[in-house]
Amino acid sequence: MSTTKRNILFYFCLAFTALVTSSCNSSKSDKEATQNEKQPVDYIDPIIGAITYGKKSKDAHGFGKTFPGAATPFGLVQLSPDTVSDGDNGSGYSYEHPTMEGFSFTHMSGVGWFGDLGNFLVTPATGKLQTNRGVAENPESGYRSRYSHDTETTEAGYYAVTMDDYNVKAELTSAPRAGIIRFTYPETDSSRVQIDLARRVGGTSTEQYIKVVNENTIQGWMKCPPEGGGWGAGAGNADYVVYFYCQFSKPLIDYGIWSADIPDVPRKMRFIRRDNYQDAIKNAEIFEGKTEMQGKHLGFYTNFSTTAGEEVLVKSGISFVNIAGAKENLEHDISHWDFDKTKQEARDSWSEAIDNISVEGATDRDKTIFYTSLYHTLIDPRAFSDVNGNYIGADKKVHQTNDFTYRTIFSGWDVFRSQFPLQTIINPTLVNDEINSLLQMAELSGKEYLPRWEMLNSYSGVMLGNPAVSVIVDAYEKGIRNYDIEKAFTYSKNTVDNTGNGELGYSNKHISKTLEYAYSDWALSVMAKSLGKDDIAETYLKKSENYKNIWNDEVNWFRAKDSSGTWVEWKGKTVHGQGCIESNPYQQGWFVPHDIDGLKTLMGGEEAFKNELISFFENTPDDFLWNNYYNHANEPVHHVPFMLNEAGVPHLTQKTTRQICSDAYGTGPYGLCGNEDVGQLSAWYVLASIGIHPIAPGDNKYQITSPVFNEIEIKLDRNYYSGKTFKIVAQNNSEENIYIQSMTLNGKPLNRFWITHQEITQGGVLEMEMGLEPVIQ
Repeated sequence: MSTTKRNILFYFCLAFTALVTSSCNSSKSDKEATQNEKQPVDYIDPIIGAITYGKKSKDAHGFGKTFPGAATPFGLVQLSPDTVSDGDNGSGYSYEHPTMEGFSFTHMSGVGWFGDLGNFLVTPATGKLQTNRGVAENPESGYRSRYSHDTETTEAGYYAVTMDDYNVKAELTSAPRAGIIRFTYPETDSSRVQIDLARRVGGTSTEQYIKVVNENTIQGWMKCPPEGGGWGAGAGNADYVVYFYCQFSKPLIDYGIWSADIPDVPRKMRFIRRDNYQDAIKNAEIFEGKTEMQGKHLGFYTNFSTTAGEEVLVKSGISFVNIAGAKENLEHDISHWDFDKTKQEARDSWSEAIDNISVEGATDRDKTIFYTSLYHTLIDPRAFSDVNGNYIGADKKVHQTNDFTYRTIFSGWDVFRSQFPLQTIINPTLVNDEINSLLQMAELSGKEYLPRWEMLNSYSGVMLGNPAVSVIVDAYEKGIRNYDIEKAFTYSKNTVDNTGNGELGYSNKHISKTLEYAYSDWALSVMAKSLGKDDIAETYLKKSENYKNIWNDEVNWFRAKDSSGTWVEWKGKTVHGQGCIESNPYQQGWFVPHDIDGLKTLMGGEEAFKNELISFFENTPDDFLWNNYYNHANEPVHHVPFMLNEAGVPHLTQKTTRQICSDAYGTGPYGLCGNEDVGQLSAWYVLASIGIHPIAPGDNKYQITSPVFNEIEIKLDRNYYSGKTFKIVAQNNSEENIYIQSMTLNGKPLNRFWITHQEITQGGVLEMEMGLEPVIQ
C-alpha cells in the first residue's frame, strides 16, 4: 500500500473514531439529561392536604385530612406516621400537631368523620420503656416524640422523618400488601422497637393476640369491632380483624409483652382518653421473655444495643383474612431486606399508575397539584383481598376470587360525582372490581341492596342518596360490564326501592334526600331502558321527576315539607339545615343533574336560570373555603360550574373552573380547601384541569371547559376501548388566555360544549384555540 493510501486510511479511521465517540458521548449526554429531567412521579407530594385543622381553619370541617406516608396504587397497606388517635382526625396525621406516636400500617384518606384503621403502630425509642402514647402537650408522658417538618420527606411511596426525642430516623416504604420501615439509631444500649397492638384511629382494638414465632418473627391479630369506636366513633359499624406477620432484621433476644389491666368501661374514644384509662395503660404489667399472649390491651417490645448510624429494619405483611394470608402477603411482596429495592418498586408502581394521563404546559405548581391529585385518586377503593384471592365477605366468612380484586372503602356520596367517572376513563378494570365487590356485599350480607358508604364490609349508612346505583349505571352505559349484569340491575332496583322518596313522592322534611333519590331513580331508568325493560324504565323516569314535589313558588326555591304536606319553616336559601345535609337549600337545590330543562322551567325559564346561576358564583369568596354559596369544599355543588354551559354562558364555565383550579387547590398541607373525601376533591381537579367533567353520571356526557394544560394525553385501555389515546390540545393557552375561541374534534368543527364518553374512548384529538376575550354565545 502506498504512503498516500495509508495516510488517507489513517485519517479516515481517525475521523470515524471521532464521529463514533461523539455520537456515543451525545447519546450518553441525552440519556443523562433524560434521567435528570423531572419525571411526572417527581411532582407527587403526599404532604398536600395532610392537615385536619390548623391556623387557617374557618369552619368545623377542616382541610384535606390526607395521610403523607407510603402507599402503592389501590394497595391494602398504607404505612404512614400518626400524630393523633382521637377526634375528627381520620387519617391519624395532621401537619400542625407537634408530636408523633409512631407509624402504622393502615390508614384512611381524607375522611371527614371520626376515622378508623391506624392499626399495628410501630414506634422506635430509646431509654425507658413506656407503654402508653401520652399526650401532645407532654410527650414525655408516653412513647410519642417531638419531630420537625425540616426532617420530613414526602414522596410517592416513601416517607422519612426524625423522631427528635430519640434521635432516630424513620424511613417508610410500602408494597401492595406489606410495608417495611428502616430505623437509623444513635449509639446506645437502650434502643427499642415497640408495637402498640391496641392502637386504632378513633378508638381501640378490643382484643389482641401475639406470638413470637422465632428469633426474627412475630405474628398475631387485633379485633376492631364497633364497640371499640373507630369509624364514626362506632356509629359507622366497622367490624374487622387485622392480622400481621412481622419480621425484624435484628434478632429478638431481649423482648416482652405488656398487658394493661384496663377499667371495665366502653372502649370508645370518649372513655379511653380519660385519665383512669390512660393511667392503667401507663402502668401496664411487663412480661419479659413472654412468647405468646391474648388480652384486651397488649403491646410488644424488643430491646437491643446500637452503634451510631446502625440501621434496624422492620417489615410486616397485613391481611384482613388470617395470619397465613399476612405471611403470604409479606413473602410475596417483600421477601428480602433491601429497603431501597422496595422503595424503587413503589416509585415505579406510581410512575406506571399515573402514566394513564400525561400533561404538558402550565407551571410546575400546576403539575404538582395535578399529579398529586391524580395520586390521591389512586388510593381507594383499595385492595381488601390477599395476594391469593382470599377475602372476608360481608357474611364474615372467607371467600376467594380469582377474576377480580375484592375492594373496600367506597365513599359513595362523594365519589360518584368525579372519582368514578374519572376511573371509567383511565381505570375501567378498577371500576369492574368495585362493582363486583358491591354486588358481593349485597349478596353475602343477605340484604340484597347496595351500601351507600362502605368500609371493610360495613353498611355504615353515612350521608345520603344511592350512589352505588349511579356508579353501576354509569359504568354499564360506558360499556364496562364484566360482572353479573342482571344481578347488578336487580340489586340497583332493590336499592332505590329500599331507600327512596316512597309513597309521598318526596322525603319527609328533606330537600337533600328528595333531590338525590330522584337522581338515582333516573339512573335506574337509564339502565332499565338499555336492558329493554321499558315498563320499569318508564316508571322510574316518572319517579325521577319527584324533585318537583318540593318546589315552592312562595319562596321560588326548593323547600322541605313534612309527611302531611305542610311546608317546613323557611329561613332563607343560604341558611344551613332546613332539610339539607352538609349544605343549605341554595347549594342543594342545584342537584337536579338529570333534568336541567325541568329545573329551568321551575325557575321561570332560561334567563331566570342563568341569572340565578351567575348570582350563585358572584357571591362565592375568592378563597373557596367553606361558605354559603359555591362551596367547593363539599360535594353537593361540584357539578354546578358546568351547568353554566347549559345556561348558555360557557365562557363562565371556563372562567369559573380555571379560578377554582387556581385558588381552591394549592401545594403544601393546606393545598386542599376541604376534605379530600377518598379521592373526590382531587378527581374534580384532574377532570376540570384537563377540560372535561360530567354533570349527570349515567348520561355519557362530559361538559367541556378551559383546560389548565396545553396538551393532555389519555392512554386508553384496549381491553375496553377501541381507541389507543385521546388527546386534548389547547393552542395559545396561558393563565390569561382562558377562553375557548373554537374547537375541532378529529379535525372537524365542534360547535357544542360537551363530548361523549364514546367519542373519547374511540381515540382522537380535541383541539381548542384559546384567547384572552370570552366568546359570548
